Amino acid sequence: MIRAFSVSGTVFLFLLCCSLTTAIPAIAAERIFNLQQAVEFALQNNGDLKALREERGVREAGKIRAGLYPNPVLDLDGTTGELSGSSSENRLSIGISQEFLTMGKRGKRQLVAEKELEGFDRQIDNSGRLLKEEVKTTFYDLLLAEKRVELAERSIALNNQLLEVTKQRLAAGDIPELEVNLARVEVARSEGRKIEAERELFPAKARLIALLGLSPGEAASFSGSLEGKPFTKSLEKLKGVASLKRPDLGALAAERAKSDAEIALARAERIPNVTAGLGYQRENTAIPVAGIEAKDRDNLIGLKLSVPIPLFDRNQAGIREARARKGSAENRYLFARKVVDREVEAAYSRLTTAEKALAIYGKEIIPQLEENLKLVQEAYRLGEVGILTVIEEQKKFFEVNDGYLAALYNHQTALVKLEAAVGAALE
Repeated sequence: MIRAFSVSGTVFLFLLCCSLTTAIPAIAAERIFNLQQAVEFALQNNGDLKALREERGVREAGKIRAGLYPNPVLDLDGTTGELSGSSSENRLSIGISQEFLTMGKRGKRQLVAEKELEGFDRQIDNSGRLLKEEVKTTFYDLLLAEKRVELAERSIALNNQLLEVTKQRLAAGDIPELEVNLARVEVARSEGRKIEAERELFPAKARLIALLGLSPGEAASFSGSLEGKPFTKSLEKLKGVASLKRPDLGALAAERAKSDAEIALARAERIPNVTAGLGYQRENTAIPVAGIEAKDRDNLIGLKLSVPIPLFDRNQAGIREARARKGSAENRYLFARKVVDREVEAAYSRLTTAEKALAIYGKEIIPQLEENLKLVQEAYRLGEVGILTVIEEQKKFFEVNDGYLAALYNHQTALVKLEAAVGAALE
């Protein structure tokens, strides 16, 4: 029995271990996003954008409401003489009435609701445009922080190499101990720079995860490059694309069209609606004649037509209000067109400047920098230059590479700004 129990216990432990080994990767698995995947995921899962999409249902309900006809009205009326001593007398009436919309008001209300829904759709698109800009900028913030950590690690490696060389030369009696101490100081300084660079990593990643709509316990990593391609489109072409593609301009255009529809509706509402009704009435009466009560019953069918007379109120206030809204929408749209042009011009100028700075680094500075550092390191190893020359060259190497990373970042974020200003992909 003991042996049988141990075998069954072994099998149970084996199955338990297998289940744990299959569950752990599922728990520990993290999602890896490139830039495009991060943008697409954010557009689907960002909380603010999801809330706006749900709010769209309010406008859809308004469109449904605008297309509904008025409900018919049922009238019931009954009277009796039971309580006044005339029990034989009573009256019962039933009627139904329906309001009929005139001047095509239903269609005009539907058009107003459609334009309001269209404007809200463009507002959702504009929120998506701004979200894309924020996600891409934060993505490049994270990449810049990671590249600066890598640069700091390389600086640590270079200073450790220098420290080893100084120790070897000190052992050989070529240099004083002061140079070894200087090399140790540079190692410590480079480690401090790494700590400063790492300080920017967590906030950027946390912000990006929040924008994507990931839950706090969900692990994610991001991969990408700061390298970019040269941009060749002209400014005038970009302005033309922006005037057609910017969703905020589309929302203002829909608002302008809605104001036109509101004016047409307000003018139609000068003419009142007509209410028609059909009724049936049954009346029982009793007339005393020579001590005898003569009873009579009448069955009546009636038609009713009700039309308000537009004598004082011809919807003057509604028409004035609609015209004021149209003027406001027109001015906002024209002003927004100018603002969009200025945004495109500013973003284009920023991108042009960033490309010039990047070209200087890529063609003239970076290729020569590595070679200069190697030559100085070798010269120090041979005793041809002092340690201060090496330290200065390594500082220059770190600063220039950090500037190059900043130039790459500025180029990419300038592209992001231009894409947001145009309202369309630039590829």
